[in-house]
Amino acid sequence: MARTPDPVETLLKSGPRRTTLPEPAQRARLRTDYGLSQAEIADALGVARNTVAGWEAGRSEPQGATRAAYAQLLDGMAAQLAAQAQDMPPARDAQTVQETPAQTAAQPLSVRPQPGPQQPTTPRRPRTKTAASPETAAADDPRFAYGPLAVLDGDGQAYARGGLVLDCLATDVPSLVEWTLAEAALGAPRLHRNGKDADPLIVLTAEAAARLGLPAVLEDRRGLRLPEDHPVVRQITRAKWQLTRRGFGPWARIYRPAQGGRRQCVQLAVLPWDALDTRAWGSAAQMPPAELAQTLGDYARHVITPRGSTAVSGLELMTALRPPTRPVKDETTGTWVSGPNPGALTAAVDPAPPEAPDEHPVVAALYPRGHQRTSAEVLDEEACEWTRDPELLTDAECARPFAVGIDVNMAFAAAANRLTVGLGAPVHVKAPAFDKSLPGSWLVDLSHIDFDARLPNPFTPHGTRPEGPAWYATPTVAYAAELGHTVTPLEAYVRTEAGSYLDAWYTRLRDAYLATMEQLGVTSGMPEADFLAAMEHHKHADCAQAAVLSAIKATVKGGIGKLRERPQGAGYRPGQRWPALERPTWRPDIRAAVIAAARINMHRKMLKIADGAGLFPIAVLSDCAVYLSDGPSPLDFLPRTPEDKPLAGGFRLGVSPGMVKHEGTQSLMWAVKMLDEGHNPARHIKGTDAAAGGE
Repeated sequence: MARTPDPVETLLKSGPRRTTLPEPAQRARLRTDYGLSQAEIADALGVARNTVAGWEAGRSEPQGATRAAYAQLLDGMAAQLAAQAQDMPPARDAQTVQETPAQTAAQPLSVRPQPGPQQPTTPRRPRTKTAASPETAAADDPRFAYGPLAVLDGDGQAYARGGLVLDCLATDVPSLVEWTLAEAALGAPRLHRNGKDADPLIVLTAEAAARLGLPAVLEDRRGLRLPEDHPVVRQITRAKWQLTRRGFGPWARIYRPAQGGRRQCVQLAVLPWDALDTRAWGSAAQMPPAELAQTLGDYARHVITPRGSTAVSGLELMTALRPPTRPVKDETTGTWVSGPNPGALTAAVDPAPPEAPDEHPVVAALYPRGHQRTSAEVLDEEACEWTRDPELLTDAECARPFAVGIDVNMAFAAAANRLTVGLGAPVHVKAPAFDKSLPGSWLVDLSHIDFDARLPNPFTPHGTRPEGPAWYATPTVAYAAELGHTVTPLEAYVRTEAGSYLDAWYTRLRDAYLATMEQLGVTSGMPEADFLAAMEHHKHADCAQAAVLSAIKATVKGGIGKLRERPQGAGYRPGQRWPALERPTWRPDIRAAVIAAARINMHRKMLKIADGAGLFPIAVLSDCAVYLSDGPSPLDFLPRTPEDKPLAGGFRLGVSPGMVKHEGTQSLMWAVKMLDEGHNPARHIKGTDAAAGGE
């Protein structure tokens, strides 16, 4: 009876399928025992010394032909060291000999790999049978084995997330693009089954940019692009690659038309051209390449592979999570074709006249040039900026020695959560009954509604009473109805096709924010005192994670702002269309709804504290409110119930979006001086200019 082959023996007889290397510490020990320096190893293999240091520290792995040559060299050294050990007297410690068994014949040191054009230059690490986590999800797809991006230095070392270093021999942009698509295994899987995989991103340091022939400074500061006759642009054209309409600027996309459904696109970010705005990324651009790769990789893992500014990334995230199209079956032909995706923004639509900015053709068609639209002609939903009349400060308030600012976490993101927005074009209706479930813009008179003068009026951005009929987004009118007032719209532009378009966007950004805050030592459910203490130092706990946190916040605000992108460029003339208008995501009505919801959420909590505890703010700026307090901490003034719980419906301390943190504390006299001089204390409550008394 024939014996069934042992599957283990079968695998062993098939031989090794990849070049194995000793553990990193063993590599260093072999080199030092052999009497060689890292520089000598590097020279023999044709790599940089710091590359060898990375291999020996376990931060990176050699690739392709370099890996084979390195393994050959280590095996040769091991064999010679083992042979020498056998000739030595028995008194020598045998442990070193046991750790360096001979594997192959000795080889000369001057092994220098000559990789051919078809040889892969990326390391292939064996898969492990551990459960996949979000951090390793991309690694499960061999197309993106080494993450979403790499940071390229001037020595041809491409640093990827997790400490991996790839050798990139490209010295011009077309070669870099070819290497990235053919060998680098960079990119990220789609965020939605109907979406697109993220294109690989290569971040160029100043040295890498110079190596590729790019200038140190982008001379066209208005257009932010290389001229079409620049040698690098010509190289790209000659190699049959294309640039997008934005040209070759700080964020450049280089592509060829898709073939067989496969995208061929690489994005470049040029650090010396200020690709990473310090307002969003802090000093991230000054980080060493390995640290920057980790920082950008963390952002890509939690949010999205950067596509440009954080505002652009915020907008792209909306589309990635709610793609405009999906495959549908054509019942006539039986083939699959592209069709609209329910719940998404599927086509560009013009806004209603009151929703359009002044430059829009819709406005130009209705009003003469230079006409200043009134509140009855334009929707003005902006964040609140208000200060209380110092004459309204009470004696009791003036006895409190501190001004304490509190700030709502991720206020715009929290406002976007579960917010119903319009998905299609507006429909104009006359004298409609108000329906809070219908997103849109309503012309209604709310000037008859009174509020305590110590509170801002929620219906205007400046906090003063409206003067008559004005246009409002649905959340604002719904708040008036919530307070028990009768609202009678004169007309409206409503959208009957509606949905919670931003829910997935909110959820991903919320999770990114909370995960990053946890890395900085601030977690959900912390006792309030511990939360305040952790927030005092969280930005100094890890500079890289602090940069990610700043970028996440900027993604929220910038993404919402990008929904109403204004025209750019010196050649624009009012009344002309501009490129952003052709995007399905150019939606000023959605921006207005989010900002209105954030402003109303803020006012609702201030009103609750005013009614429940008799506390009134002295200043408000968007998501920050300043109160006078007996002590320097928010815990000294935020009201509590008899059970020592935060007042229901008011501000609550905590890390989650919609909760508040301590923004800053100054003296009563500083705050009064700011009010007397016409400055907003909320703008300066935490700044280093606080003592200066204003701007």
